[in-house]
Amino acid sequence: MATKYDRVYNFNAGPAAVPLEVLERVRESWFNYQGSGMNVMEMSHRSKEYDRIHNDTIQRVRDLLGLGDEFHVLLLQGGASTQFAMIPMSFLGEGDTADYVNTGSWSTKAIKEAKLFGDVNIAFEGSEVEFTRLPRQEELKLTPEARYVHITSNNTIKGTQFFAYPDTGDVPLVADMSSDILSHRFDPMRFGLFYAGAQKNLGPSGVTLVVLRDDFAAGANEALTTMLKYATHIEKNSLFNTPPTFGIYLMGEVLQWVTDHGGVEGMEARNRKKAEMVYGFFDEHPDFFNCPVERDSRSWMNACFRLPNEDLEGRMIAEATRSGFVGLKGHRSVGGLRISMYNANGPDEIEAVLAFMKDFMQHNG
Repeated sequence: MATKYDRVYNFNAGPAAVPLEVLERVRESWFNYQGSGMNVMEMSHRSKEYDRIHNDTIQRVRDLLGLGDEFHVLLLQGGASTQFAMIPMSFLGEGDTADYVNTGSWSTKAIKEAKLFGDVNIAFEGSEVEFTRLPRQEELKLTPEARYVHITSNNTIKGTQFFAYPDTGDVPLVADMSSDILSHRFDPMRFGLFYAGAQKNLGPSGVTLVVLRDDFAAGANEALTTMLKYATHIEKNSLFNTPPTFGIYLMGEVLQWVTDHGGVEGMEARNRKKAEMVYGFFDEHPDFFNCPVERDSRSWMNACFRLPNEDLEGRMIAEATRSGFVGLKGHRSVGGLRISMYNANGPDEIEAVLAFMKDFMQHNG
C-alpha cells in the first residue's frame, strides 16, 4: 500500500477518518502533554491543564461557526441518539406540537422518541419518494404554532443533504448535523438548536456537540432529571460530571486542523471538489454506477450508489477491501455501496478510489 504508515483509504461512515496531521500531532504529546508529565486522558477534569483544553475547544467551535454570545456551546455524552429524546423532553409537553421532516433512518428514530413527549406532525414523509430527495418548500406541511421544526441535515444511509434549509418563519429550526457539521457554511441564527455526534466530522466517538440559542434554551422544561436538563450543562460549562476528556481534546485538535485549512469556507471548497469528482464519475458511467438520489439533493458527505447486480456489489466490496479501500459497503438496512467523504478525506483519496472503481468497471462491465 502506497500510503503513509501503510494506512488504508478510510471511507467508513462513522466512526470515520481523523486527519492524519491530527493523529501525528497527538502522538507527539502522547506520554507528556505540554510538560504535564501525563497523557490528557490521565488528567483531572478539574485541573488547570484540562480546563484550558476544554475552553479552547469551545472557543474553536465558536470561532469556526461564527457564534455570538447568544449561543451556548455544550460538549455532552450520549451521542445524537440521546438528543433525539432530550430535545422533545425539554421542549414538548401536553398540548405541544413539533414538526419533523422525515428524510430517512435518523429522522425516523428522532420521530419515535419525540412521540413519547408530545404531538408530532410529519411535515414531510420522505418514504413516499423512497428518500431519494429532500422536500421542496411548498411541500412542507408546517404547524404555525409548533415549538420547533426538526430536520436531519445530512442522511448518511440514503445520501441526501440540505444546503438550503426550510423556511420555518418564527418557529425555531432544530437540526441533527452529526454527519455534515463544518462541511459547508450556514447561518447559525436560523437555528434554535443544532447538535452533532463527533465521530464523523469532529473527531472521535463519545462527544456530542450541542449548540443552543439562548432564547430557545430559556423555554426548556426545568422539571427534568439533572443530567438530561440543558440548564445543568449550561450552568456548569459541560463540566457538571466527568466529561469525555480525551475525546474533547482530540475534537479540539480536529477543530484546529479545520482552522488551519481555511476554516468552514476551506472545508466547503474541499468538499464541493470531492463531490463534483464522485458524482461526475457516476454521471459518466450511469449504466454501471447508479446513484438514485436526485441531483439537487445529493450529499457531499455520503455518496450512495448501486451496481447492476448484488453479485457485482459483493465482489467490488471484497476487492476494494483487499486493495486498501475500506468502508465502501452500504448500510446494512439498504445494501449497495457508499463513499463517505467527510472533511478528513482529501481529494487525493477520492481520486484513488475512483481509479480503482474505473478499473473494476473495465474488468467487470
